[in-house]
Amino acid sequence: MSVERAFEGQRVPPWREQLTARALVVSFFLSVMFSVIVMKLNLTTGIIPSLNVAAGLLGFFFVKLWTKALEQTGLLRTPFTRQENTVIQTCVVAAYGLAFSGGFGSYLFGMSSKIAAKTTEEDTSQNIKEPSLGWMIAFMFVVSFIGLFSVVPLRKIMIIDYKLIYPSGTATAYLINGFHTLNGEKLAKKQVWMLGKCFIGSFFWGFFQWFYTAADGCGFASFPTLGLKAYENRFYFDFSATYVGVGMICPYLVNVSVLLGGILSWGIMWPLINNQKGHWYPADTPPSSLHGLNGYKVFIGIAIILGDGLYNFVKVLHRTIATFVAAARQGPSTLPVTDDDSPAPAIVSYDDEKRTQVFLKDQIPQWVAYGGYVSVAIISIITLPHIFPPLKWYFILVAYIFAPVLAFCNAYGCGLTDWSLASTYGKLAIFVIGAWAGAAHGDVLAGLAACGVMMNIVSTASDLMQDFKTGYLTLASPRSMFVSQIIGTAMGCVIAPSVFWLFFKAFKDIGEEGSQYPAPYATIYRNMAILGVDGFGSLPKHCLTLCFIFFAVAIMINLIKDLVSPKIARFIPIPMAMAIPFYIGSYFAIDMFVGSVILFIWEKINKPKADSFGPAVASGLICDDGIWTLPQAVLALAQVKPPICMKFLSRKMNDQVDTFISSLS
Repeated sequence: MSVERAFEGQRVPPWREQLTARALVVSFFLSVMFSVIVMKLNLTTGIIPSLNVAAGLLGFFFVKLWTKALEQTGLLRTPFTRQENTVIQTCVVAAYGLAFSGGFGSYLFGMSSKIAAKTTEEDTSQNIKEPSLGWMIAFMFVVSFIGLFSVVPLRKIMIIDYKLIYPSGTATAYLINGFHTLNGEKLAKKQVWMLGKCFIGSFFWGFFQWFYTAADGCGFASFPTLGLKAYENRFYFDFSATYVGVGMICPYLVNVSVLLGGILSWGIMWPLINNQKGHWYPADTPPSSLHGLNGYKVFIGIAIILGDGLYNFVKVLHRTIATFVAAARQGPSTLPVTDDDSPAPAIVSYDDEKRTQVFLKDQIPQWVAYGGYVSVAIISIITLPHIFPPLKWYFILVAYIFAPVLAFCNAYGCGLTDWSLASTYGKLAIFVIGAWAGAAHGDVLAGLAACGVMMNIVSTASDLMQDFKTGYLTLASPRSMFVSQIIGTAMGCVIAPSVFWLFFKAFKDIGEEGSQYPAPYATIYRNMAILGVDGFGSLPKHCLTLCFIFFAVAIMINLIKDLVSPKIARFIPIPMAMAIPFYIGSYFAIDMFVGSVILFIWEKINKPKADSFGPAVASGLICDDGIWTLPQAVLALAQVKPPICMKFLSRKMNDQVDTFISSLS
């Protein structure tokens, strides 16, 4: 069934008309909203679900409201098109993507003294960089654009010649195309209404909970729903609408994998290892020290993450090389190396013909890509050593020499599998640059900064190619896609650091274990950098053996998953997801599992309705529980404290409290 025939009578606006002022205004406000949400997720668990549906839906809704109001007054001059909708989508995703790839919950926050204080190793001043709004914004501007220029010359090869799928980009395009049909517009209005109801309910639920959080350990988030003993081992439902919504968006296998990881770690392993206190590690070891139980939590989780990441890296690399070899054997015509207007291979449908014609119409000059890459690289090489003195200019030069190859690999692999390995490339940079810098020259800080450079390059490259795929399927011009990506990235370079700075100033216990925002990946990334320097000798007894076992198990699980039939593979857990609760606990895993149970029951009762409105409900729960964080932060900065503390005590402890209060009276 042809999609483009449904739009056959509609004019495709030139690329400049796709970049409207109203689209950029809506993009800015949505970017702020989604950056707050992603930052909250970043600083709690590090699990970031796809928010593309919510971004596309809200972008459509707000501009549609705008145009309807102008139409009623007779002032509407430019109708709202799917191309403009795609520009909004691209701009918003580029902006809030930096809240993740900017490292505010991982490598960048891992540089701070607050995270360094949790470890006694490599905590000298040369390995610490305190967060500051000025240098964070400068760092974002210096490293966030170069990835965009690295893959621009390859867009025709990736999208038209290789016909890479880019599943998220394709799904977003079909969503936007659907909005702009008559039936799709009606469904979109119902979805927005559903999202709005969940949005408002979630916001007031967050506001209601705030009244009971006068001190640490108070409120519904500390409700021992499964008993006090389970609560001590991080097993409880914390009434978080955000993670219930995340559970409704994430696949069932991810939710089950996270829950299994929590049961394995906090239900079995950590209690058993804790019983070895005094044998495997000194009984008087501080809870935050890597020489005690915390060392097992952190490094076994790292081993699983590295094992899973290494397997998928090799898998995607092998698939990429195999595809190239096959294409080379078929002849040079299937492997174009230029981006001119030469006709693409075999047009098989009206849709392909129309899309290819539009995609090749507005070329991005090659000098823009090459000149932009070199210019930004030079600025970066000059600037970054002033921000991070241990990160020498020649480290950055070598990184930028290899960056286009790694950016291509990540963009190509993402097109095949929808799996971005940006964090894996970042971890690789931590070990390589950290070891190269040397222990006496601020190696930890150099490794973390290099992680930021590499992670931003490969992440923005794959994001841009996803956007090109979305633009190809919605007849949006590559030029408007590229410009909107640059504008969105520029917005994100200011918005993301500002949002993090608000969190950092408003919540004094940020980064502390057991707090509202523990930032687990900040600790993990810093410890990876320390591990690259100090080696394995500093680990507690049997920790290295357990790390090797779990590293191997992660690889074996992935291998088995790929060897068995899809019917069996869908029941095999994902190691990366299992590793997440190893350090921070299982409370969010229970929230996510509750979300998946709600969606499962809904699908059993009415699957079409669940498919249509499930993402809207989930987005509403995520968005507004996250948005409540903004007024909560403002109240904290204004020193306005909640009036009530709701705590839960055992019967014995309650009797002691009552006796103590009675003695005072």
